[in-house]
Amino acid sequence: MSEMSFEQMLEESLKTIRNGEVVEGKVISVKPDEIVLNIGYKSDGIITRNEYTNEPNVDLTTIVNAGDTMEAKVIKVNDGEGQVLLSYKRLAAEKGSKKLEEAFENNTVLTAKVAQVLGGGLSVVVDETRVFIPASLVSDTYEKDLSKYKDQEIEFVITEFNPRRRRIIGDRKQLLVAKKAELQKELFAKINVGDVVEGTVKNVTDFGAFIDLGGADGLLHISEMSWGRVESPKKAFKVGDTVKVFIKDINETKIALSMKFPEENPWNDAANKFAVGTVVNGTVARMTDFGAFVELAPGVDALLHVSQIAKEHIEKPSDVLKVGQAIEAQIVDFNEEDKKISLSVKALLAPEAEEEAVEAAEVAEEE
Repeated sequence: MSEMSFEQMLEESLKTIRNGEVVEGKVISVKPDEIVLNIGYKSDGIITRNEYTNEPNVDLTTIVNAGDTMEAKVIKVNDGEGQVLLSYKRLAAEKGSKKLEEAFENNTVLTAKVAQVLGGGLSVVVDETRVFIPASLVSDTYEKDLSKYKDQEIEFVITEFNPRRRRIIGDRKQLLVAKKAELQKELFAKINVGDVVEGTVKNVTDFGAFIDLGGADGLLHISEMSWGRVESPKKAFKVGDTVKVFIKDINETKIALSMKFPEENPWNDAANKFAVGTVVNGTVARMTDFGAFVELAPGVDALLHVSQIAKEHIEKPSDVLKVGQAIEAQIVDFNEEDKKISLSVKALLAPEAEEEAVEAAEVAEEE
């Protein structure tokens, strides 16, 4: 029996590999577009950038270091130059596909970074395997612009797994719905009518503002925003504002809120502040044909009847007054139960002024 040469003995000591086989090796060198592995074979293994990742123009020297141990899949035993072509991403994709299949079967919550924002949804990558999340399953509310999710890490579950058709569907919406339901349950278990709470303005409409209380939204109606007059909720609040409110009513899952705190009620000490005979200053808030309503304090309006504006006859208040005008008047009637106050400017006119007003009126009539 003839003795084997050194080269033959060396070749015998090296393992044999086949296409499709998974091999492990140590990184010998790294270039921006190529990784060289010692895989214990007569030739080194090569992983090109395209076979490492789907991300374009990645500098491999920033990801892999010499001395690292890696697993890869054999694509071609001899590339024509005596080297073994390997793929890291294909092996990762197979592992990722297996991971996604198990996640689908077990309804496991996964976390991944959004790789692409597409016209119809989001694309995330789990171990080199792409998962598509349709726009309708991204959030529990309609979102026109999904660009904010780019490069964000999001949680989702797999609701459809069909790798043969390259159809792997993720769902983020059901997680948000479930979380919101749990938070809502916790919130309703601890809140009561009359509680003072803090919330964040979530949406503002012409009739009020919706306040996020951390589990459910409450409605702060325009009539409950202040003891005074609120012209427009959109001028008073903006999305993101933090507000302190109290719970006025709870009806199943609906929460009515108010900022009209009882201790700030302007009528609390009204009997003293607005006693009959008191001279007050106010601002004309609105007018009707029979009189003008004057704001004495936020939430306290008094009626200045057209007959009490002046000594002379006035056809309608708008002939001599305008909204926003400051006036001085005397309180001639106070009804705390009905929250009604009557004013008179005429009562402040001195007798001399009264006589002058009468004379002026007579002259005007003669003319």
